[in-house]
Amino acid sequence: MSQVPAATRALRVLRFLASQPDPVPLERIMRACELPRSTAYHLLRAMVDEGFVVHLAEEHRFGLGVAAFEVGSGYSRQAPLQRIARRPLAALVDRAGQSAHLAVLHGRDVLYVLEERAPGRPPLVTDVGVRLPAHLTASGRAILASLPAPQVRALYPAPTAFVDRHGTGPRTLSALRTVLSETRQRGYATEEGEVTPGLAGVAAAVHDHNGHPVAGVAVTYAEGDAAALASEVRRTADGLTRRIGGTTQ
Repeated sequence: MSQVPAATRALRVLRFLASQPDPVPLERIMRACELPRSTAYHLLRAMVDEGFVVHLAEEHRFGLGVAAFEVGSGYSRQAPLQRIARRPLAALVDRAGQSAHLAVLHGRDVLYVLEERAPGRPPLVTDVGVRLPAHLTASGRAILASLPAPQVRALYPAPTAFVDRHGTGPRTLSALRTVLSETRQRGYATEEGEVTPGLAGVAAAVHDHNGHPVAGVAVTYAEGDAAALASEVRRTADGLTRRIGGTTQ
């Protein structure tokens, strides 16, 4: 093992952590990756410092960090999803009469990669390339609700991870879990004035072949039937999921 490059060891640790349903103790990482204790400890400390691993000190466990999610979302951004989504998103705008967008998870933010504006509707902050806190947006909540609970916990390890825009929205992991549970029960995500006062949004996630959320499709509106808009959003998200060979939820 001493001849194995450090980069290879780090990648093995990341692959192992990604395969686990929950954060794991140091001993399990040592056994699974065949690492001596001192090597595993120093490697994990370096990965924590770089954001690829998060250390849950009170539980003596390690899980994937924000930087690991950024790498994964980078893959999603470079995939042809936004090209595939352009026409379905335009069709969604025609049916809903509201502006729509496609966003991907980027750390604790959502990054808007595609937008279709409806004529006569108010301007939005969701231009392509804009990043907003995922826990406040409908598209971000749709994606987070489809992630395993340990991954959400790794993204939000402390109250300081929760950005505040207008004094509303979840500020603790417990509050966020409640929002995400309601999202799963409802079948779509919502937000009301938490991104822009006076505007609301509904969203649904696009899933890959593993059932992992790769993007969120959302509609933003000032007035409208949320349930009817959500039905159109889900129709679009499910269609995109099928187009990329994914599994609908």
